[in-house]
Amino acid sequence: MAPQAKKSPGAFRTISEVSEQLDLPQHVLRFWETKFTQVRPMKRGGGRRYYRPEDVALLGHIKGLLYDEGYTIKGVQKLLRDGALKKSELEQPPVNAGAPNLELEAEVRDAIGELQALRADLTAAR
Repeated sequence: MAPQAKKSPGAFRTISEVSEQLDLPQHVLRFWETKFTQVRPMKRGGGRRYYRPEDVALLGHIKGLLYDEGYTIKGVQKLLRDGALKKSELEQPPVNAGAPNLELEAEVRDAIGELQALRADLTAAR
């Protein structure tokens, strides 16, 4: 497959492009459309989906809430229904959308180091 030209930020995206961008399977995106009425891609002939930039941003926030923040689908539905997610928040990329959390990674590495040191001490004490 030939590399695609870079689209403008305001361009519509296909489900395969959104799937790749958000690192989510296409079936998850289709499932979320049934659970989150706010996600409304435009459908063309043959049912082909085209996502607006705001749909992609919303899907990124939903992914962050579900996968990073630990919300349930019902919890995210409530946030969206109650207007807890402001339009201005949706225009910004979600905090942990695919970016590594360097601070958390450093904490995990430190904890692993401490555990390895404890294991070495216990092994030596035997």
